[in-house]
Amino acid sequence: MKILHIITGLRMGGAEMSLLKLLEKMDRNTFNSEVISLTDHGVMGKRIEDAGVPVLAINMRSGIPDPAGLKRLYHEVKKYNPDIVQTWMYHADLLGGLVVKMAGIRNIVWNIRNSDLDPVKTKLHTRLTVRMCALLSHWLPGKIICNSYKASEVHIQAGYQKDKLKIIPNGFDLLTFQRNSAAKKSVFEELGLSEKTYLVGLFARFDPQKDHNGFIQAARKVNNKLENVHYLLCGSGIDSDNHQITSWIKREGLEKSFHLIGVRADMPRLTAALDVACSSSSYGEAFPNVIGEAMSCSIPCIVTDVGDSAWIIGDTGKVVPPDDPQAMADALVWMLSLTVQDKQKLAEAARKRIEDNFSINNVIDQYEKLYLEMAG
Repeated sequence: MKILHIITGLRMGGAEMSLLKLLEKMDRNTFNSEVISLTDHGVMGKRIEDAGVPVLAINMRSGIPDPAGLKRLYHEVKKYNPDIVQTWMYHADLLGGLVVKMAGIRNIVWNIRNSDLDPVKTKLHTRLTVRMCALLSHWLPGKIICNSYKASEVHIQAGYQKDKLKIIPNGFDLLTFQRNSAAKKSVFEELGLSEKTYLVGLFARFDPQKDHNGFIQAARKVNNKLENVHYLLCGSGIDSDNHQITSWIKREGLEKSFHLIGVRADMPRLTAALDVACSSSSYGEAFPNVIGEAMSCSIPCIVTDVGDSAWIIGDTGKVVPPDDPQAMADALVWMLSLTVQDKQKLAEAARKRIEDNFSINNVIDQYEKLYLEMAG
């Protein structure tokens, strides 16, 4: 069965990582996959190709429909002639879906990964795209996958056809992400940290949605109460060349406590080195991969109550309100001050929750079953 995935772009992000994991784990005796990026090849394009899946970049400019690019997409779809087309993110759902329909492909699946359509925080062209998708949802896709309950609720309210929505959460590879004392040692050596240091991680691209500024404010409050706490930040735009984030860190006097390491390919190693993982998002988050990955490594998490974050961690971590640095700081101080035994209990519970609810094999099974049912 031929599956064509059309995605808006292939930078490092949650949707892109979920696509990579799906492609790596799907049964290749049954499914043959290819990927088309509407924009550029991105850092994830190489990783998908390394997994043995062809990637084509149309190179359209972000946010601007390009007739030449859409024409090329049409011809590529006709040439590949897929049994199923899976689109990822709003612009691919809309533009990719319409082109695929024109090419005569009837089995179209959309994928939604956003849980906040606040008119103040959401860009105008994104809101217009969502409005168009809501109107077309009654006709264009056969199914619409949401990766969280919150995303499903928000899009039903926005006008998406309810009976086409199906929730398939993100999945996590419990062999790739697991407790690793050697990884912790090597990361501490890389960062020049002593064994007595607490290491808190925030792994997220630089984006207002992720609220790095609020997290840095929380870190100052933590370091006023606890010694030897350092913060490891990585993701697109998270490096010393980002003058905005470095100015926030300098404002709080935390230059020696923050480590900005940009985009990395060794996420299992970095994640396993943490004492606590955080998600400080103030809006828009649906199902943050980094939290599930940390829990898989037996790392307890502190998350803001955005999207399905609270559901993901259950009672294995701490949930705080968004846009509240004091609450984030209090939760960090509490968690870092736990006894060794209590920390171990949280760590084991976090791993067990992923095993029971969010293993990658279970998620892949749901995607494969859906594709087989749609193709008859």
